[in-house]
Amino acid sequence: MAAIVPRISRATPSLSSLARATRRVVSGCAIALRAGVAPLKTSSASSSQPRYLSSQSSPPSQCDVAQASPSSAKGILPEFDLNGKVIIISGGAQGLGVVQAEALLEAGATVHVLDRQSEPPVGSIYQKVAQRARDELGTSIFYHQVDVRTGVDNLNSIVEEIAAKHGRIDGLIAAAGIQQETPALEYTASDADRMLGVNVTGVLMTAQAVARQMTRLGSTGSLVLIASMSGSVANRGLICPVYNASKAAVIQLGRNLAMEWGIKGIRVNTISPGYIVTEMVQKLFNEFPERETEWPKQNMLNALSKPEDYRGAAVFLLSDASRFMTGADLRIDGGHAAW
Repeated sequence: MAAIVPRISRATPSLSSLARATRRVVSGCAIALRAGVAPLKTSSASSSQPRYLSSQSSPPSQCDVAQASPSSAKGILPEFDLNGKVIIISGGAQGLGVVQAEALLEAGATVHVLDRQSEPPVGSIYQKVAQRARDELGTSIFYHQVDVRTGVDNLNSIVEEIAAKHGRIDGLIAAAGIQQETPALEYTASDADRMLGVNVTGVLMTAQAVARQMTRLGSTGSLVLIASMSGSVANRGLICPVYNASKAAVIQLGRNLAMEWGIKGIRVNTISPGYIVTEMVQKLFNEFPERETEWPKQNMLNALSKPEDYRGAAVFLLSDASRFMTGADLRIDGGHAAW
């Protein structure tokens, strides 16, 4: 559920050996060679400019997946191939977002990360993923600073610049979100406004900015909103009423955007994670050790998830493998909400 929003996670290259071994040969197309990321800071002071620059101005053209020869898969279904696609991830500098960013890079996508920090610190997971994209995966990742709650004008400018740079935007993961554990009787109006502003309004504004460019370009795509199992249940022993309400709103928002934008060929789905163990959550367990033993008992697998458990879901929902799926919530919670 991301009941506690992850800030730092461990990315595992589960697809890396396949990515290195795969030559994507497509019928009627040249072999696609993607330049890596040069870790150079831009000279412009504008926060809308990427912090890391690709050595190519745009991704390679993508041939229709139906034209791919059998040899292009090399053990991977061609429907999961994201080669040539441009994906935006909000909240992608840390936690669940950066782990999913790495999965998209492994699948061949060009990734643009939006996050509110000025830039990821040296030695961060994001920096390691960016280096891997450049040195190993042959893909490109860019970083943009923006606050999805307070910087809506800047958000729209950044997304427009991304569309202009590549001539396309193919997908979005809206993963930016915050959490606050406070009893309902103690919640202040300002805290509630901030929570809903980031988790609901911020998600809407991000999805709107991306869908606006897709509509302008006359292109189709897939939007993925990160919700939570907490949008469907009340978490036993975890007092976070406004967070849970915000995630229920994200699920309903996804359904309504899917209904409205489906005619444009824009799919919208949500992912509802269960409890995710991150370094921050592990520190929480040190303070509340009973949660480390009780939380697993609340699902059918008697276990807690890691950020890596949601990599495949991201690739699935943003690829042609889910091309007839929209308006759905993909709940991945170990059966927590199915009792």
